[in-house]
Amino acid sequence: MTTLIESDEHKALRAAVASFATAHTDTGDLWQAAAKLGYIGVNLPETYGGGGGGITELSLVLEEMGAAGNPLLMMIVSPAICGTVIARFGTQAQKQQWLPALADGTRLMAFGITEPDAGSNSHRITTTARRDGTDWLLTGRKVFVSGVDIADATLIVGRTEDARTGTLKPCLFIVPRDAPGFTHRRIDMELHSVEKQFELVLDDVRLPAEALVGDEDAGLLQLFAGLNPERIMTAAFAIGMGRHALAKAVAYARDRTVWKTPIGAHQAIAHPLAQAHIELELARLMMQKAAHLYDAGDDTGAGEAANMAKYAAGEACVRAVDQAVQTLGGNGLTAEFGIARLITASRVARIAPVSREMILNYVSHQTLGLPKSY
Repeated sequence: MTTLIESDEHKALRAAVASFATAHTDTGDLWQAAAKLGYIGVNLPETYGGGGGGITELSLVLEEMGAAGNPLLMMIVSPAICGTVIARFGTQAQKQQWLPALADGTRLMAFGITEPDAGSNSHRITTTARRDGTDWLLTGRKVFVSGVDIADATLIVGRTEDARTGTLKPCLFIVPRDAPGFTHRRIDMELHSVEKQFELVLDDVRLPAEALVGDEDAGLLQLFAGLNPERIMTAAFAIGMGRHALAKAVAYARDRTVWKTPIGAHQAIAHPLAQAHIELELARLMMQKAAHLYDAGDDTGAGEAANMAKYAAGEACVRAVDQAVQTLGGNGLTAEFGIARLITASRVARIAPVSREMILNYVSHQTLGLPKSY
């Protein structure tokens, strides 16, 4: 059963993370500092040094980090996607090698799925893996891969060669950063983010058999084991960002006086801010539902809820940021208040890791049973 009211433990975790993220001004060692307190690996198994929680706890951590203005994008990737996939489907050796290091923050893992010509159509992935004796040879390109320069390895989504017949058979491989034939190029983005975006080229990258994560023929299940947490965590990222912008706008509207009263007393200012708060709270409820379903092992239910949560959070975030900038007027465009930079960042939640249009496709086809146009 989905619990909509947070437990005392979750409330305490939320308060602790909020206090930490607000007080920690040195973003250079933020990841290590958060990991030391157990926040980065809160979702990973206790057996491997994690907190033994789930995506419910990890999304809570990321939301509060974002609300404090210190979001950690790689939390979506390293512990949520890669850590989850390895914990659920990795070999014992893979778990021993990666999970403790992912949990304590000493190692990071990136995730590569998007390709230049595939976009949202994962059936068009052309990164292929072919056998060469006991090894694998991986060839292809990926784009918009976060944090490759700071990651020790990248979890790459490829497909077996016979999948070119049209049957999607994704396979997941752990590719070390220094693997011969594995190169990356930074993509120049109009985003202010500590984590950079990269294009990857894999030119016959030779990998040992143990680089394959899970079963070669069960790739789709394994892939979505990582994509559902990705959507939930993106929702947390967006909600945190929206809350951060909204808090700045509310503080400004409470004090800024142009005529006789603070501008926040005028309904033209107050009502849109109240609406933004309501929309963020509603998105959080769907995010919590998705996280609870996923942690309970309901992958199908979590898939629908995760997509809805990501959609709702993205829309709420964009509107909250827009209204925050509008509330501050000219000050909303200054570096001093730091809200204008969120205009571009908030759009990411509408676009990545899956666009709102593709989510509407998912709901219309999977939930409502409407026919496809593609």
